[in-house]
Amino acid sequence: MGTAYGQITAEERYRIARLHEDGQSVRKIAAALDRAPSSISRELKRNSGAQGDYKPTYSHEQSLARRWTGSKLARDDGLRDMVLGCLAHGWSPEAIAGRLRQQKAQKTISHETIYKFIYDQFRRTQDSTWQHYLPRAKFKRGWRGRRGGSPETFIKERVGIAERPKSAGNRQNNGHWESDHMGFSNRAQAILVMHDRKSRLTLFNIQANKTAAVTADRLLAWMNQLPPHMRKTITFDNGSEFAQHYKLKQKLGIKTYFCNTHSPWQKGGIENAIGRMRRFLPTKTNLNDITQQTLNAYAVTCNNTPRKCLGYKTPAEVFHSQVLHFKLESTCQLALA
Repeated sequence: MGTAYGQITAEERYRIARLHEDGQSVRKIAAALDRAPSSISRELKRNSGAQGDYKPTYSHEQSLARRWTGSKLARDDGLRDMVLGCLAHGWSPEAIAGRLRQQKAQKTISHETIYKFIYDQFRRTQDSTWQHYLPRAKFKRGWRGRRGGSPETFIKERVGIAERPKSAGNRQNNGHWESDHMGFSNRAQAILVMHDRKSRLTLFNIQANKTAAVTADRLLAWMNQLPPHMRKTITFDNGSEFAQHYKLKQKLGIKTYFCNTHSPWQKGGIENAIGRMRRFLPTKTNLNDITQQTLNAYAVTCNNTPRKCLGYKTPAEVFHSQVLHFKLESTCQLALA
């Protein structure tokens, strides 16, 4: 009798088919494969056609189908509801998986399993709403190319990013920020965004317009509520809306720097933050239908979402640890405790 008791492999099934076609008996096939005769007999009976012909490919597919019990999320209702709930609140699959590990939860899951479950549901049902569970709502994974870029712009007292101190680039020190505008289909509408490089905390404010004066006033209002050690530098792109950047230095001593032209990756933190907010405010959004209160609620969600780069802490948690004697009344308005 044979001594192997594992599942019959695809290679073994092809050998069974060849030996069976040659007229070998069940016992001889079993001896050749070092299997029990009962295993070979059961395999042939289960997967032979009406004419007695054994089909190894069909047999292997059927074997896999019999053993498959669905993905982990398909089998576990509680875990699935928890994961989908977190996704609906803007958490990324990596944030969910990392947070479960950090909290040493009884049930954990990998981010790849979450991605696979969502994309499998989309392909199986052809229901496009499944993709909206993912932060960027993409049909498939991977980066999308972007066309165009920022034009060459002359800005008074402009200092290039090459002169920015190294302490601002390594994200290890407090007080270094990035700022940009979040644009929409209606080019007259925009949201001003300010992003802390270390904690990844992000502030959003609906702008009456994109003029340099309005932009500088809002940045001053935000920065004025921070202690000096939390307002050292701020980095912009080369848009004319930041032309009055020098007011930040004149009034608060904040040093300002500008990215190279056509190089948005040099302020990648705020680019990522704006991409996350697109979940709630896609490009076609009409800001006339959005109140600042609603925007604040979206910001709260973003700033209380665990981030892999922060060890699965949230931006709000990290920012609070940086400014112990300050607090956030909302994630769009800084205020003294």
